[in-house]
Amino acid sequence: MATIPTLGAERTPGHTASRAATRELLGRATYDLLVIGGGILGTATAWTAAQAGLKVAMVEAGDFAGATSSASSKLVHGGLRYLQTGAVRLVAENHKERRALATDVAPHLVNPLTFFVPVYKGGPHSAPKLGAGVFLYSALSAFRDGMGRVSTAAHAAQQVPALRTEDLRSVAVYGDHQMNDARMAVMTVRAAVEAGAVVLNHAEVTGLRFTRGRVTGAELKDRLDGAEFGVDARLVLNATGPWVDHLRKLEDAGSAPSIRLSKGAHVVVKRRTPWRAALTIPIDKYRVSFAIPWEDHVLLGTTDEEYTGDPLDVRATEADVDQILSEAGHAIRAEHLRREDITYSFAGLRVLPGGPGDTAAAKRETVVTEGRGGMLSVAGGKWTTYRHIGRVVLEKLKHAPGVGLAEDVSPIPPTVPLPGIGAPNAVAHRLLIDREPGSRMDPLIARHLASHYGTLSFDLARLIAEDPALGEPVHPDGPDVWAQVAYAADSEWAYTADDVLRRRTTLTVRGLDTPEVRERVAAFLAGRSSQA
Repeated sequence: MATIPTLGAERTPGHTASRAATRELLGRATYDLLVIGGGILGTATAWTAAQAGLKVAMVEAGDFAGATSSASSKLVHGGLRYLQTGAVRLVAENHKERRALATDVAPHLVNPLTFFVPVYKGGPHSAPKLGAGVFLYSALSAFRDGMGRVSTAAHAAQQVPALRTEDLRSVAVYGDHQMNDARMAVMTVRAAVEAGAVVLNHAEVTGLRFTRGRVTGAELKDRLDGAEFGVDARLVLNATGPWVDHLRKLEDAGSAPSIRLSKGAHVVVKRRTPWRAALTIPIDKYRVSFAIPWEDHVLLGTTDEEYTGDPLDVRATEADVDQILSEAGHAIRAEHLRREDITYSFAGLRVLPGGPGDTAAAKRETVVTEGRGGMLSVAGGKWTTYRHIGRVVLEKLKHAPGVGLAEDVSPIPPTVPLPGIGAPNAVAHRLLIDREPGSRMDPLIARHLASHYGTLSFDLARLIAEDPALGEPVHPDGPDVWAQVAYAADSEWAYTADDVLRRRTTLTVRGLDTPEVRERVAAFLAGRSSQA
């Protein structure tokens, strides 16, 4: 498609406010809480605090989930390998959160997935040991994803034809879930806004505001137009992930480092045969690598190594790609791991508590600290337990000395769904049958929209009904359509081509982020912005 769809004047109901209006809103009030950082921790805390009745502002220097939070393995899981360290209670808690996300909070974004752990002759684990492990793992989730068991090599090869069968003795089988981390982040931001929060991405903190030695806000610069503004708040939360110590130094130049970083890289390859299950590939007695069906491709990884460079420079290197492909080759046939089939590679940074030792053995825990100026800093965390982390941080905020937030915090329901909650199959069916006579949506596009937007897909369908050109694919080889670009600009805080291509759609993951596509999306966004 050589043309860009026309830009209708009508906007999606509930469209995001203009940046100028949001800056004015942020600058004219004193907020109970200013959250700096729009990743897992920031969005979870902003959503939770807004539900509890606090007046919340959240700012992010880049895009929401623009760094590590959209560079995960896309899993919502209990943590099978944690059983090796005896962390039974942790796995049970993870399962509880996983089930809540999959059934009550975001069934439109979190999908069940079967995992095989191949057992090879001479491998690091035996079939009886793995069988006992996956049985205990499934028991800790009350067998809601079936019973962990050992199955045959023939069954596994039928489900995953790419599986290497030489010396394959059997497979251990268990159930977990996967999700689109970037879409989870955007839906959580939207939920926070619906609960009353005011948010702005591409807004960089240039300094902190102090009142009698306490941090009471921040000075900011809009990275898109250079406008400068400030936000006042009773309490400031530093949730900037790999940059947490940078912000702590703005509070106290003498503050010591509190974290260390571990890089996790991933590779996405074209899927040459059907994958009806994912693989958890034992590398040694302690490490595993994953091969996960993802957006009609296969996601491979991850690595785990200490990182000391600039977080802005993190990327998957050639050495990372070599390692990932080599480790995947333990269980996948070589013809399915060709370099020419790589569509995308990426890397993120795990934030770990400071201290000595190997990063692979470091605890994945969330740590909240208070600085000299009263700013709270939070680091660490993962998608599976992000709602729980939001509640834990809120408890810390309530009891921050000298602020008095506790009396303003109201109880929140144990489960609040994310926007768009609905069964994807039912939504896709509605998209196919609720059409004007003579019009038809491609079933692949209907399924794609339903599994990324849930019932919000009907907003996109209305955009397409008003302007049929918006129903055309952005790239002919993928299911993402122009209505998604329009919706991203109107209702999902997307301002740059990167926002759209990497985090609001699947174009980059599929290797469809061509210069022509990027140019056309940027032109579309510019036209959309001029009509706001």
